[in-house]
Amino acid sequence: MTDADYKVKIPIFEGPLDLLLHLIRENEIDIYDIPIAEITKQYLEYLELMKELNLEIAGEFLVMAATLIQIKTRMLLPVDEDVPPEEREDPRIELVERLLEYQAFKDASLDLKDRLEERSRYFWRDPLEVEDLGPEEPLLFDVHIFDLIAAFKRVLENAPPEALSVTKETLTVKDRINYILERLERESPIRFEQLFEENYSREVLIVTFLALLEVLRYGIAKAYQEREFGIIWIIKKEDEEGNS
Repeated sequence: MTDADYKVKIPIFEGPLDLLLHLIRENEIDIYDIPIAEITKQYLEYLELMKELNLEIAGEFLVMAATLIQIKTRMLLPVDEDVPPEEREDPRIELVERLLEYQAFKDASLDLKDRLEERSRYFWRDPLEVEDLGPEEPLLFDVHIFDLIAAFKRVLENAPPEALSVTKETLTVKDRINYILERLERESPIRFEQLFEENYSREVLIVTFLALLEVLRYGIAKAYQEREFGIIWIIKKEDEEGNS
């Protein structure tokens, strides 16, 4: 038994548009010229993995999947040669407009958040402490759920075949939470991949990932990246606070 019915909720601020933007950035795609067949394929792969992880998927994710499939189907239809190219309707245009509008909203929200954090540091941080912050301080930023899922997807893809075989190991999310906390006591910060480096079965890898999501959700630890799509670090909360 590996907590087959254990569910983790995706943060309400992470929706299908966030996943699409993640895929566009990850693949370095021009948002105005989205290869809809490939993006639809990758989007559905993420949904399948999210279902296997037993993450609670909101209905809007399935609606977006249907929308992508519909756009893909429309793009496969024969082009009406009697219509000039500049007058042909691009089936992707509505989706692109939604993504651009949503990205603008997210950017504005992040800019506001950064300003508030900067003001907080300005008013509350000890001036001597500010002077101590040299150029060697790493520029870290928080990791979103789809960054974590993408990193875990790579773990599964890179795992040897024998590690993905089904076993009868009895393990719970609580067991793996304890395992993660023990690792953090010894090694914080720790690279994301190091939590999965042993020759675990697919079942254990999944339970470990669910345990990590819970550790992050309860604020026991935080996940950071040095840069977008860079190394993900898991840091004990007290360490993170002590080094801020």
